[in-house]
Amino acid sequence: MHPDELDTDAALVERLLTQQFPHWADLPIEPVLPMGTDNALYRLGDDMVVRLPRRPRDSIVLEKERRWLPKLAPLLPLPVPVPLAKGAPGDGFPLPWSVYSWLRGENAVPARLTDLSRAASDLARFVAALQRIDPADGPPPGEHNAFRGAPLAERDEATRSAFASLGSAIDDRAVSVVWEAALRSPEWERKPVWIHGDLDARNLLAVDGCLSAVIDFGCLGVGDPAYDVMVAWKMLSRESRKTFRAALAVDDATWARARGLALSQSLMALSYYTLETNAVLVLEARRWLAEVLHD
Repeated sequence: MHPDELDTDAALVERLLTQQFPHWADLPIEPVLPMGTDNALYRLGDDMVVRLPRRPRDSIVLEKERRWLPKLAPLLPLPVPVPLAKGAPGDGFPLPWSVYSWLRGENAVPARLTDLSRAASDLARFVAALQRIDPADGPPPGEHNAFRGAPLAERDEATRSAFASLGSAIDDRAVSVVWEAALRSPEWERKPVWIHGDLDARNLLAVDGCLSAVIDFGCLGVGDPAYDVMVAWKMLSRESRKTFRAALAVDDATWARARGLALSQSLMALSYYTLETNAVLVLEARRWLAEVLHD
C-alpha cells in the first residue's frame, strides 16, 4: 500500500505477544481485512485487536490515542476502541504497537444502513458530543493527524496537484467550481473543537442496520469542525445530508468548507492509491466525489 511500509503477519504478532504478553499468546490471531491505511490490524481472540503501525510515521498516532481515547470515550454517545496495552519494539519489528478492545460490527457502508436519516441524526449527535468536550491541551493539526483541522487554504497546493495528476479521469470544470467556492468561504475563526478527522464508512461500524461504533481515531485533534462535517458527503444522501446539517446547525461557511474538504480528500485518495494498492478506499473516494459533484 505504501512504498515504505513494514512487513507484518500473524506469525509476527504471535511472537510479539509471546515475548511481551504471554497470557494472550495462545489466543487465535487473524488479519483484519481490508488492512488499514496506517495500521495493520489483527484480531486477537474474540474481544481484542492488535494494531501495528505500517510506517514509522504512524507510530505517533497510537501514542496519541492511548492518551486521549480513555478520556473522550465516556463523553461520547457511541462506543469507541479502548487501548488495553502498549507493546514495545521487538523481534525485528522496530515500532511501538498496541492492543485495543474489539468492537462488534461491519463497516457502515450506506448499503448496510437501513435508515440514512437515522444515521444522519446519530452522526450529528456523535459529532456534537465530540465538539462539546473541552479542547484544552488537545493536539492541534500536525503530522500526527495529516493536518486535519487546519485552515482549508493550507490544502490548496496539494489538492490542485492531485487534481492535475488525475487529468481527464475527472470533470475538471465541476471540480474547480466546488474547490474555488470552498476557498472563498471564511475560515473557522472561533475556538477550535475536537474532531475525529476521518469519519467515513471505513471508520464507522454498523449492527442490524444502525451505526454501532466509531473506530480509528488516528486523525484525532482539535481544529476546524468542517473536517467532521464532510462526512455528510462521504456517508449520506442528499436528503439525509439536510437532516445532518439541521441537527448539527452547520453555518454556510463551514458547510462550504466541508464540501471542499470532501472533494480534496477524494482527489488525494484517487491520485495516491490504485485498485491494486487499496481498492476499498479507491471505490469509496469515487463515491465521495460523485456525491460532492452531484449535490
